[in-house]
Amino acid sequence: MERLVVLGFVFVFVGVLLIFLGILSSVSRGGVQGKSEVEAGGIVFIGPIPIVFGTSKGVTKAMLVLALVVSVLLLVFYLLSSRGTRPFPGT
Repeated sequence: MERLVVLGFVFVFVGVLLIFLGILSSVSRGGVQGKSEVEAGGIVFIGPIPIVFGTSKGVTKAMLVLALVVSVLLLVFYLLSSRGTRPFPGT
């Protein structure tokens, strides 16, 4: 259990570090020159139901695929935990 807590902190730290490095690299290059386009998308899970959104068809399709993968993984882990088997050793 303690290892999972430490692993969680490591993931959060690495995520913040990656965001900081991305901002730093953008600033060091003088920001974005000229015209650029940004696309974004996301998934919100309300219970087992994913709500998918995106700024373009390509991003929305990618989010749909990601939502399907995450839904299947959640279902697999749920079924494994309900059978009494442990998906991770040592838990």
